[in-house]
Amino acid sequence: MTYPFLNRLRVVESSAFIAAPLAGLTLAQFGADVIRVDMIGGGIDYARMPRMPHPDGRGRSLYWTALNKGKRSIAIDLRRPEGRELIQALAAAPGPEAGVLLTNIGTPWLAHEVLAARRADVISCTIQGNGDGSTAVDYTVNCATGYPLVTGGGSAERPVNHVLPAWDIACAYQAAFAVVAAVDRRRRTGEGAELKLALSDTAFSTLSHLGVLAEAELLQQERPSIGNHLYGAFGRDFGTADGQRLMVAAISAGQWKGLVSACGIAEGVKALEQRTGLDLSDEAVRFEARDAIAELVEPWFAARTREQAERELDVHKATWGRYSTVGDLLAGDPRVNAATNPVFERIDTPGIGNHIAAGAAVRVPALEREPTAPAALLGTHTDEVLHEVLGLDGAAIGRLHDAGLVAGPGRDPTVGG
Repeated sequence: MTYPFLNRLRVVESSAFIAAPLAGLTLAQFGADVIRVDMIGGGIDYARMPRMPHPDGRGRSLYWTALNKGKRSIAIDLRRPEGRELIQALAAAPGPEAGVLLTNIGTPWLAHEVLAARRADVISCTIQGNGDGSTAVDYTVNCATGYPLVTGGGSAERPVNHVLPAWDIACAYQAAFAVVAAVDRRRRTGEGAELKLALSDTAFSTLSHLGVLAEAELLQQERPSIGNHLYGAFGRDFGTADGQRLMVAAISAGQWKGLVSACGIAEGVKALEQRTGLDLSDEAVRFEARDAIAELVEPWFAARTREQAERELDVHKATWGRYSTVGDLLAGDPRVNAATNPVFERIDTPGIGNHIAAGAAVRVPALEREPTAPAALLGTHTDEVLHEVLGLDGAAIGRLHDAGLVAGPGRDPTVGG
């Protein structure tokens, strides 16, 4: 589902992988007209796993189609100067809501100064690996953050990579916000903007925002590797009698009170405080005493099934979560259900079929959401965009097709075309 906040804003996106496409998706979910530019036949990430099965092995990528919902698709031969000229013209097209480029490709022919020569107030947002222009991806940035050394019992000798591309995601949302901010400034001042956003800067600035850099610099200490314990307070996973696992968190005073009440460990907590001299009303002290607290909590979970534990935790307003597979999530969690959560809907994606999909996660009760358009086949909107944005007539567009410079959906290799 999308919102009409950015209606009329046109963004030309030339991108691959996660950060830039997710930034474009975010803008599209708030109503921007995002025109996705791809090489005829698809770019380097077009067939990325997972893919739908296909008789000739060329099924559509669920990854690519998920990141490119709600965008228009044009297919152009970007290897030829004439094709690049078309993209430059689209990115620098006239109009108060046009002239915005989002990219992470880093090609010289889409450099800001090239586009600014065609339109002085153009806005370009380029996502890079490192700020010096050198290559980096989420995993090669994450390994430098220190997190793999403390994730899930990791260490310097045996680091543990998390599988969520966190820095790509954070970078994407920062990029979308930067584009909107630059557009707002242009509306007020008439000035364009060159925006550059490095994946590594996103990661390392986040370490600063969370106090991790200051901790290492001022306290001369590194975060400990503590398995599934929550850092800085009490929280951990516990097994139930039927072999399931639940995560509990007791960060705030209310959460701690709820957990103690649910597990019936008030007397045990009091005895622990008397024995150690610790005041467990302090979240930092609860972190210090995490193993001793866990010994009080663990038998309670072990004596109950998952359903029994969940029911009693809810009665006492404790904070908990259930470990599940994605299949379990789809099958039984109302938070991921198009019938119970307006963030989700069912869409029909060409080459894939009917499936659940998420729109903007923000809820705006006063606004009606608009249905999300599924990811289009490559080149679905080629003719439409060339006519609408560049003013080309049918004959001119036909000549581009004849020359092999542009293509429609019939040239999408994932549907046997």
